[in-house]
Amino acid sequence: MPLRGRSRFPEGLTGAGPGRILAAVLAAALAAELAVLLLSPGDTGPDPIAVDAADWFSADQIERARDFRGGQRNLMIAGLAIEWVALGALALGRPGWARRLLERAAARPILGAAAAGAGISLVLALLALPLGLIAHERAVDVGLSTQDLGSWLFDRVRGAGIALVLAGIGAAALIALQRRLPRLWWLAGAGVVVLYATVSTWLAPVVLAPVFNDFEDLPDGPLRERVLELADEAGVDVGEVLRVDASRRGTALNAYVDGIGSSKRVVLYDNLIDDADRAELEGVVAHELGHVAHDDVRRGILFVAIVAPAGMLVVALAGTALARRGGAQAGTPAALPAYALTLAFVAFAIGLAGNQLSRGIERSADAFQLELTDDPQALIDLQRRIAVTNLSDPDPRNALDEVLRSHPSTVQRIGAALAYGP
Repeated sequence: MPLRGRSRFPEGLTGAGPGRILAAVLAAALAAELAVLLLSPGDTGPDPIAVDAADWFSADQIERARDFRGGQRNLMIAGLAIEWVALGALALGRPGWARRLLERAAARPILGAAAAGAGISLVLALLALPLGLIAHERAVDVGLSTQDLGSWLFDRVRGAGIALVLAGIGAAALIALQRRLPRLWWLAGAGVVVLYATVSTWLAPVVLAPVFNDFEDLPDGPLRERVLELADEAGVDVGEVLRVDASRRGTALNAYVDGIGSSKRVVLYDNLIDDADRAELEGVVAHELGHVAHDDVRRGILFVAIVAPAGMLVVALAGTALARRGGAQAGTPAALPAYALTLAFVAFAIGLAGNQLSRGIERSADAFQLELTDDPQALIDLQRRIAVTNLSDPDPRNALDEVLRSHPSTVQRIGAALAYGP
């Protein structure tokens, strides 16, 4: 049932019709594309030569990768659908007992919002568990995951616990802003989103990542010496160079750059260190140094800063309209599912634009690698090895796969190396 009492929100916000919501959606889409245009790196190397995956991979390797990745993609889509349907039901006041709990939380709005946000996060984690288990078992079956069920469940519990705390804090902040700034809470919320992106990028490598993995300095030896030499040749302050025990969970080969300021680091999977040859490892390091040289982590934060205001305006208009349709007043815990659902939609849509930016960033890092190492064959060999080991589809043909990818496809990266030179 609707909460009693007059809403504190001006009619100009709560009364937004479809036209204003559509205009906000278009503004958010334009902001996302503008961010991609402004932040895309200028040097992405030569245009890739057209490459036929069959020339580089066997038919069995291609079929096996497409079967696995297609199944994982479908499970991910099903998981999103379950999450969105659950949030939609809660937003419309179903089931009744859940709405009654949310309404009771209004007695202490901020603390009640924190509890409600944590509760919603827990429900979503439980709903995601069955499909997550299927995805895990499929990864075990193909040899990509080495985790037993107990270890995997423990990871899920830890991840859910962190998400629960963050959801509680986020929900309390949302309701507090709505009650304090009825007209402009969405703009203040955008500032909070940017602040969160910045602080989490700084702290996550040293606070959250060690919860799941052990990190250690890359040991003294030829590899560390070569990493420092490459960094010196590139004129890059590499920060820390760490080895992570990724093999405790799977066989995937990977490396990444993370953190800003004092937490900046290049992280190499132990699988990669143990299995790749010297030239391939140098290529990986050069690629990651490219991300450092181009300041790509900060580029990601700037992307958030550009898209957050328009995105939060969509959340404000559409979320408030949905909350009212479900009989909940903005600024109360009962409205949280409506805002969570619209935020999930907006984050997913903006994430697709973010993937577009990411693909350009990865091409630029590949170009940096080729210029630094002058070894296109190492890039080709590594991409082939990664595709086979990680069961990556070397040439995705599904349109959905194209927009969901954050990296160029394997054949595109091989084609770029061939375009660079023999």
